[in-house]
Amino acid sequence: MAYKEIVTKAVVGKGKKYFKNKYSVETQDIPSTILGCWIINHKFNGYEKSNNVIVDGSFDINIWYSTENDTKTNVINKTIKYNEEIVVKDKLDVDFSNNEIVVRALSQPACSNVVVENNMISFDIEKELGIEVVGDTVVKIAVEDNIDNWEVLDEEDKTIDEQIDEEVKEEFLD
Repeated sequence: MAYKEIVTKAVVGKGKKYFKNKYSVETQDIPSTILGCWIINHKFNGYEKSNNVIVDGSFDINIWYSTENDTKTNVINKTIKYNEEIVVKDKLDVDFSNNEIVVRALSQPACSNVVVENNMISFDIEKELGIEVVGDTVVKIAVEDNIDNWEVLDEEDKTIDEQIDEEVKEEFLD
């Protein structure tokens, strides 16, 4: 039995991490009630640093709140940038520096635990990121040297249409 080596791309490191970060924004007026909080435009990019993965990202947060004893409303918009370091366990003890880093948002950023203190709104952002490190790897496979014999198929002299014409009896129609 002989062996061949196939060079292919494969996941050489993989991991996921949950994040909960606290942020705050200042408003021009004093909020009475938080009416809603939503996050849009989540963007991120991963790269290798010292065999770990760094994710640089940003998202826009929009907080809708009431003022003046719930008689008026306002929305505050802010772009929040983040930088997260993730330790990825490598499956094959390889150097990540020449590999492709794939980052996925397993759980998009969501706002939770919103607290109002005077004209400051504090809130938690929760998200989960998945990381895959894709690199070259070698797969060894066993190869049989025996060649299967091909069965020779004989074609009949007559075509199928000719056979049908000969076998159909037209007398049954009379």
